[in-house]
Amino acid sequence: MKLSQFKFNLPDSLIAHEPSETRDEARLMVLDRKTGAIEHKIFKDVLNYFDEHDVMILNNTKVFPARLYGNKEKTGATIEVFLLRELNKELRLWDVLVDPARKIRVGNKLYFGENDLLVAEVVDNTTSRGRTIRFLFDGTDEEFRRNIEILGETPLPKYIKRKPTPEDKFRYQTIFAKNEGAVAAPTAGLHFSRELMKRLELKGVEFAEVTLHVGLGTFRQVEVEDLTKHKMDSEQFIIEQKDADLVNKAIADKRRVCAVGTTTMRSIESAVSANKTLKAANDWTSKFIFPPYDFSIANSMITNFHTPESTLLMMICAFGGYEHVMHAYEVAVKEKYRFYSYGDAMLII
Repeated sequence: MKLSQFKFNLPDSLIAHEPSETRDEARLMVLDRKTGAIEHKIFKDVLNYFDEHDVMILNNTKVFPARLYGNKEKTGATIEVFLLRELNKELRLWDVLVDPARKIRVGNKLYFGENDLLVAEVVDNTTSRGRTIRFLFDGTDEEFRRNIEILGETPLPKYIKRKPTPEDKFRYQTIFAKNEGAVAAPTAGLHFSRELMKRLELKGVEFAEVTLHVGLGTFRQVEVEDLTKHKMDSEQFIIEQKDADLVNKAIADKRRVCAVGTTTMRSIESAVSANKTLKAANDWTSKFIFPPYDFSIANSMITNFHTPESTLLMMICAFGGYEHVMHAYEVAVKEKYRFYSYGDAMLII
């Protein structure tokens, strides 16, 4: 398929800049992937689509406050440093993006916070905006993390044109987040409240977990018309044996298996055994899913509404059927559903 086939008109007014008032009361569009039939619900209505021993697979990655503001030595110029991933814990080496990049050269020192709570040195260039930096810090890892927590901002996507608030620290994080390492939230999971999770549990729905640390590559624009030539960034994912066993039992019993979010779907589709079951894994994936694609594990999916020409929309079209999904998106625009990270949700069954 071609990039231009995933264009649609998305008014700016439909991009959500704030979360819904209550997690589980965002709107929910339900799409039948066989017939294309659409229902309009509230997110907590997902309860009505799942039964005992059905399995929901959640991404338990935890977002850390990845955006720091510091000053360059000598000039004092303000620099934004976006922490992408830790390369070496002992040496405190990190892959980062810097802005403005033209001012940051190898050898420069950067100072963060009052009394220079953290100091870093630029040790390498990686891409035009990318650098490798080393934090010069002698304390424990716990103290270092605490300082990042003090200095860092919730890494809201750039399209949200406002400063993060204390509420964002809580709302741009799933309630089941455990394993720190993501620089963007697995947004389909943001709709789950503690009350809804409890009600699903009482109904007998089971939860499996995977960890995929969401990187900025999730949002990278596709710049080639021929989709086979697009390369995804590599992201680390972990699936434990007990979770694979839970999913595989549901597959064997012909239960509903629901991938909560595109990152969960990428993880499980990157760990498929020869007999089409889920296997335990601790690996990296650069899997790019677009139509046509034969899914092996999940037979239902929860996701948010994505932007035109995004790799996320392409995956949704592969799962729900290109015509069905593109029609559903037309309806979503007409019905003024809210799009993107803080937006409304879709259940594909």
